[in-house]
Amino acid sequence: MRPHFDLPERIPLLPLDGAVLMPRARLPLHIFEPRYLQLMEDTLKTEHRMIGLIQPEGEGLAMIGTAGRVFAFSETDDGRMMVSLKAISRFRLTELHEGFTPYLQCTPDWSSFEHDMTAAEHDPGLDRKALLSLLERYMEQHELSTDWEAAERAEDEMLINSLSMMLPFSSADKQALLESPRLADRRELLQGLIEFALHGGDNQEERLQ
Repeated sequence: MRPHFDLPERIPLLPLDGAVLMPRARLPLHIFEPRYLQLMEDTLKTEHRMIGLIQPEGEGLAMIGTAGRVFAFSETDDGRMMVSLKAISRFRLTELHEGFTPYLQCTPDWSSFEHDMTAAEHDPGLDRKALLSLLERYMEQHELSTDWEAAERAEDEMLINSLSMMLPFSSADKQALLESPRLADRRELLQGLIEFALHGGDNQEERLQ
């Protein structure tokens, strides 16, 4: 669904390694750095209440991130904030703005991601039984647990996007999942990453060398 407000021409950026926000998904965040507490304070004063979640990449930032709207937040006694973001749209990073605030801002290019603001996608090619079988082996290998009943009931998009966000893939792999154009592309990549990991290819230290 399209938001009831116009997409802004400038958004604040929250660089966070290993965290991605898939289309129409939600993500909890724990904010404690002073500059990002300031970001939150400024964002809550705007109509759109949007933050650009983006991963660091090399000496800079990834070219694609996701703008999420703050739909819930709470403050702790020691000044931290617990924030819930709801994805509005991915964006392509264009111009960065520095110096006016303690955090980065950017001019986002929304033009390639119009379908992020439409109804949830379905994946006709999804073999749920095969995917969950792969996932079960992966979870056992990594000593992880999940709610299997919820996984079986989840809509295609919720299942694929949740796994893409939550499984302990590398930052680069998560970025590739985020940049997948459509849900079917993301599911194919997700299955490939799980299969790669099951064959012993997920040694993070070796992959980073």
